[in-house]
Amino acid sequence: MADTEIAQDKLLVLLQGMAEQALAFWDVPEGANVQLINVSENTTYLVECAGGYRAVLRIHREGYHSRRAIECELAWIDALDRDGVITTPSYRLGRDGQAIQKLRSDALAAPRFAVLFDFLEGQAPDEHGDLTLGFEELGTIAARCHDHVLGWQKPEPFERLIWDAEAVFGGTPTWGNWRDAPNVTPDIAEVLERVEATVRRRLTAYGKPPERFNLIHADMRLANLLVDASGTRVIDFDDCGLGWLMYDFAAAISFIEDDPRIPDLKAAWLRGYRSVRNLPDVDEVEIDTFIMLRRLALLAWIGSHIEAPEPQALAPDFAKNSAKVGMAYLDVFEGL
Repeated sequence: MADTEIAQDKLLVLLQGMAEQALAFWDVPEGANVQLINVSENTTYLVECAGGYRAVLRIHREGYHSRRAIECELAWIDALDRDGVITTPSYRLGRDGQAIQKLRSDALAAPRFAVLFDFLEGQAPDEHGDLTLGFEELGTIAARCHDHVLGWQKPEPFERLIWDAEAVFGGTPTWGNWRDAPNVTPDIAEVLERVEATVRRRLTAYGKPPERFNLIHADMRLANLLVDASGTRVIDFDDCGLGWLMYDFAAAISFIEDDPRIPDLKAAWLRGYRSVRNLPDVDEVEIDTFIMLRRLALLAWIGSHIEAPEPQALAPDFAKNSAKVGMAYLDVFEGL
């Protein structure tokens, strides 16, 4: 039975059983406990047992990534850490010497890929306090990653998601069609149709030269930083793919694009970014376009993932607030 045909609560029960059985693929101590810690594209579990053993098991969503795509993600994680760019989570090889394991369940139609990562100490920065320093650090980290990828020889064949206008607005959008999201009324749709047309037009003109469009983290939010006395680590590279470099700022403000603090956070991010690498004004100008590209992608994501708790919580006002953000964008960019 496909995942989409199974109620969310039942699916999580099945995946819990799969996670518990999966530990046999790695050298995990006997008696380890498996606790669900996150449900999004993937399900993520804390694995721990007496003696201080801790690890994080990621079970991939059905059909979201191929084995090769996950291999390419892990290759970039390795390179960023090895080359001293940022500290990334290490992963553990299975008993067969492979990082990626294929899990099967009689109750699920398709197998699932899984990776076991080292547990990293630290806490995400407080998103309810002063975010300025956190966003300045995000900008610094993004710039380091961008500098690195421009000189990194990608493994061949290279396979990752592509975060461009076609992926968001095309015939088979990665996260679905924003028009199908909850509460997209005709009035809201009219505004967002204009937003999509403006975003498409501007991104076509902006183009995809490698210094603008390359491998990015694509979900570099404060929630994906872990900070402790030893420093800052970046986690959750699951959405890394080919996209515009400035999309990394848009991803950093996911779900809070209408927050009045955004101009200050953008200034802080740019300050951190420019402390590492040059950023031409033409790239800065287009950041607002990437914010709208990301916002419409998130609206689609809510609609296509509505069975999960986070999309359900966001759904009531997200379309309405997206239209408000979109109108502010159109006031500046529609006629340019």
